[in-house]
Amino acid sequence: MKKLIVLFLGLSTAVSAQNYSELMAKSIMHSHTDSITVKVGKPAGWDYEQGLVLKALEHVYQRTGDATYFNYIKKNIDSFVDANGNIRTYHFDEFNSDNITTGRMLLYLYQELGDERYKKAADLLRKQISAQPRDADGGFWHKKRYPNQMWLDGLYMLEPFYAEYGQITQQDNWADIVKQFQLMYKGAIDPKTGLLFHAYDQAKVQPWADKTNGHSPNFWGRSMGWYVMALVDVLDYMPKNHPSRGILIQQLNQLSSAIAKIQDPVSGVWYQLPGYPGKKSNYFEASCSNMFVYAFAKGVRKGYLPASFRNNAEKGYAGILKEFITKDAEGYIHLEKTVSVGGLGGVPYRDGSYDYYLSEPLRKDDLKGVGPFILSSLEMEIAKELSIGAGKKVVLDYFFNHETKNGNRFHYTWEDRKDSGFNQWGIQFEQLGATLDTLGASPTRENLKGASVYIIVDPDSYKETAKPNFMTAKAADEIEAWVKAGGNLILLANDTTNCEIPQFNILAKRFGIEFVAPNLNFVQGRNWEQGAVLIPAGNEVFDPIKKVYIKEITTLKLSGNAKPLVNHLGHVVMATAKVGRGKVFALGDPWLYTEYTNNRRTPLEYENFLAAKKLAMYMLR
Repeated sequence: MKKLIVLFLGLSTAVSAQNYSELMAKSIMHSHTDSITVKVGKPAGWDYEQGLVLKALEHVYQRTGDATYFNYIKKNIDSFVDANGNIRTYHFDEFNSDNITTGRMLLYLYQELGDERYKKAADLLRKQISAQPRDADGGFWHKKRYPNQMWLDGLYMLEPFYAEYGQITQQDNWADIVKQFQLMYKGAIDPKTGLLFHAYDQAKVQPWADKTNGHSPNFWGRSMGWYVMALVDVLDYMPKNHPSRGILIQQLNQLSSAIAKIQDPVSGVWYQLPGYPGKKSNYFEASCSNMFVYAFAKGVRKGYLPASFRNNAEKGYAGILKEFITKDAEGYIHLEKTVSVGGLGGVPYRDGSYDYYLSEPLRKDDLKGVGPFILSSLEMEIAKELSIGAGKKVVLDYFFNHETKNGNRFHYTWEDRKDSGFNQWGIQFEQLGATLDTLGASPTRENLKGASVYIIVDPDSYKETAKPNFMTAKAADEIEAWVKAGGNLILLANDTTNCEIPQFNILAKRFGIEFVAPNLNFVQGRNWEQGAVLIPAGNEVFDPIKKVYIKEITTLKLSGNAKPLVNHLGHVVMATAKVGRGKVFALGDPWLYTEYTNNRRTPLEYENFLAAKKLAMYMLR
């Protein structure tokens, strides 16, 4: 495994050697070589800290295309989940909301691979949610051993999984999810500061609970960090037109404003107990600082928070690097000053006092700090490129390509996270600041209005669907006019036996491009070199990429303003054309679907992942 960790993709290292997200990911995988171990000296167990770090590594994988991260995630989860979906070391009857968190990785692997054992394991966690004890108002107990208590931590532990599971299985759990946030917010809010107390006891019987309103005595930085992270993550899955969406966004804005007010003006980070800035023994704490930066930066990127919070995030992140990051003699970075734990009740008893929170020890590379540091770093790294696609919309055709499988859309869709989909490419467009959309009707200037990029891939033939929608002269007129007005068009065909070519050429010929025989790069098994295509130095789209993998390519015949971009074996395989104020890119293969960008099979020297990003940047600029 150590050998694997060293062999990170060349593209990742070359492009972003100083990205702290990758540096920390490599450091934590070096120190946790075979599995995420939470408790020192004890074997790895099913734990929320494990899930938090693996979720962060998932996002590093999405950002870099380095399959080392995916393999590490899968190996960790596979060590817990058997063929029947049972989860080693998990105890259903504890009704511990912490145990739900790592279920997000089950949902991730299920969507990526389609392996039913991950779904079965996720079903078990969903069953726990159905049976989770609730207080008299319907709020989830944090754990069975904490009756009638809602903790801010619990909203992160449970709700993002609850939301994503509902999206995957088409369950509408939103009324219950929103209710949990409403109950927690109402029970923990301090009307004077807008901050949230760590927890509240609905029954008002715990010794730590205020006898009037039930809340705990203090604001704890990390607990509010869990809460704002829960909000920005849950909103990923909530339909944009859901009537309760505004409730969560309002909570995020109100709480973020209160948190911004207690950001230390000099260092830019936050205190362990933010209600007592500068008080004796209080200290700057790493995990909450990273959580706040992550929530602020993601909130701005997603449009939930005003752009002004970008300044808070940047100041906070600069402070994090200065206050908490160190480097060892081997060159690995480390995160200092994460408080090990913070809780209420239990044995020995935790009273929620100032002295209690400051009595818990600090740890280096505590996973509760490392995970959010990776996530906050990713957001700050993504922010540097958001201007490329800001305000631009990328539309994927769902009309000419409309294959179905078992009644569901199949092949080259934004939603499909398996090998056959464009989900990974969509993430790259979004991380460049663009928004994604689809078009399920015949294109017109009107329904393409507002689109900056329009992608047509692999138009259907009768072989693929009983009633294909063929390209027509009328549709070609509309698309051509849209391009001339400034639209950017991507045409991705397929080999001549798996794509409708003659009708598609009605459109392509408008731009001096024609998909023709012969087909190139027929690959036998895993003879990868048979699919190699070399990219010339100084290529206007793909520089500095040297080699990509494309199999079974339909070649191109050019005329007029079209010009070759890449030649292979004496034939043009990629071309561009400037048309009016717009441009066109053409290739005789779907190419950039996930199977050939996720680097799980193809050898490391094929730079398809980076090529997908380079093409996205070219079309957006």
